[in-house]
Amino acid sequence: MQMEKKAVNTRLVLAGLIIGMFFSSLEQTIVGTAMPTIIGELNGFTIFAWVTTAYLIASTTVVPIVGKLSDLYGRRSLYLLGTIIFTIGSFLCATATSMEQLIIYRGLQGIGGGMIMPLSQTIIGDIFSAEQRAKWQGVFGGLFGLSSVIGPFLGGLIVDHISWHWIFLINVPTGLLSAILIYVGLKHESISKTEKVNIDYLGIFTLIPGIVLLLLGLTFGGDKFEWVSLESLLIFGFTLIFIALFIIFERKAVEPILDLSLFKNRVFATTNILGFLLGLGMFGAIMFVPLFMQGVLGVSPTKAGSTMTPMMVGLILSSIVGGRLLLKFRFRTVLTFGMAFATLGFFLMSTMDGSTTIFTAYSFMAVLGIGMGLVMPTLMIAVQNEFPKSQLGSVTAASTFFRSIGGTMGITILNAVMNHNLQQNMDDAAGSEKNPLLHEALTALADKTDKLFNIMLYPENLKVPAEVSSVLIKTIENAWIDAFSSVFVTGIFFVAAGILVALSVGSGRIKKDQETEKDLS
Repeated sequence: MQMEKKAVNTRLVLAGLIIGMFFSSLEQTIVGTAMPTIIGELNGFTIFAWVTTAYLIASTTVVPIVGKLSDLYGRRSLYLLGTIIFTIGSFLCATATSMEQLIIYRGLQGIGGGMIMPLSQTIIGDIFSAEQRAKWQGVFGGLFGLSSVIGPFLGGLIVDHISWHWIFLINVPTGLLSAILIYVGLKHESISKTEKVNIDYLGIFTLIPGIVLLLLGLTFGGDKFEWVSLESLLIFGFTLIFIALFIIFERKAVEPILDLSLFKNRVFATTNILGFLLGLGMFGAIMFVPLFMQGVLGVSPTKAGSTMTPMMVGLILSSIVGGRLLLKFRFRTVLTFGMAFATLGFFLMSTMDGSTTIFTAYSFMAVLGIGMGLVMPTLMIAVQNEFPKSQLGSVTAASTFFRSIGGTMGITILNAVMNHNLQQNMDDAAGSEKNPLLHEALTALADKTDKLFNIMLYPENLKVPAEVSSVLIKTIENAWIDAFSSVFVTGIFFVAAGILVALSVGSGRIKKDQETEKDLS
């Protein structure tokens, strides 16, 4: 699939992509700030987590499918369809009168968002040369970081001064504007395809339930049901069956959704493994750092949305700089330094305790952000550099997909590590406590994570005799500090393994435009 550059209005396309990508990524962070207000109005506290889960599952599932279809049918029509679905889903979310309705509409919105994100990256790969791509992918990586920074702040502003409905309604005019700009700017798109398009229906119908079941199992395992239970056995058992069937069908498909032969390419295989490992660590950090800042360092819950700002600022700056560095250094060099910075960031955060200042914590988070910003756009650029434009949709979507799956698994693994370590610390403290009152209180609280965190936030609400409250609060604080440290130590192993993977990427680098012209002449 190729695009005639002279027929593409690059400025309009870029403007449309920036608007679409910014607001679809913004939607992943802006909703969390409004959830308390939404719960208060719509009720449904017991199922509110599905508001996020529905979007995550829908957006992740659609990524590899839309990537392949864009190689067959072109980017423009699918991007417009994704934008329309995202816009309609956003409008419906604003009209929801119950939590159940909001969850369904968020799933629809997630399908659109899952189409927009990889197609934006693919279109960039289509309309720019390798050298130009390095500059713009860095900018788009920074755009993702910027949306993460201002999302919680903007969400709070809208909820406080307008209405939570506008968190979704804001996507309607911007979505329509993005669609119009892409429709006009990308009006002429030539597609090179065979006489007959073979859609991999068997691959689609086995991949979707496989991914959905996997994400459901990872999201609710250890929470809604025990890891070792009949529910867990059924969910993960059917996950393995569908994935096994998917692999069998992909080997035989004429136009597979995920061409398994791509893994024979060293860069494709290593960059996707690296993206998976980065997702394991990165999304875990994004989830647990705000909890540490609130519970241990005393940052107020109302300011929780801004606790990720240093990390995202580091990500934005290094994404832009990283794109420029790729014009001078090999992919392997930039990826290795990026993973090394991420490893250092996790190590520094593992040393934080109750005496750590907020400024120190922010500086540690900035180091982690620098590492992530160097790696994220480089992964996309490296894999796009390896394949012809006729395969960019598939390989770009695969990169997004594996990072997203890694993030989901990372949250699950690190949450399990934290809960296990916290309960173990509380059990040890209760076992060694001689004071009967303290022993009884510690034993009663040992497995109640929510109550333990609320005590960290609001110690004045602890209803125990004054003579034991100070010791009890200090014991709980130490248990939490050690639990958070275990999360970051586990993250070190993920990203440190990424250094070894980065070193095996190979010696590939971006060819400058004049080098490409020389090769073609």
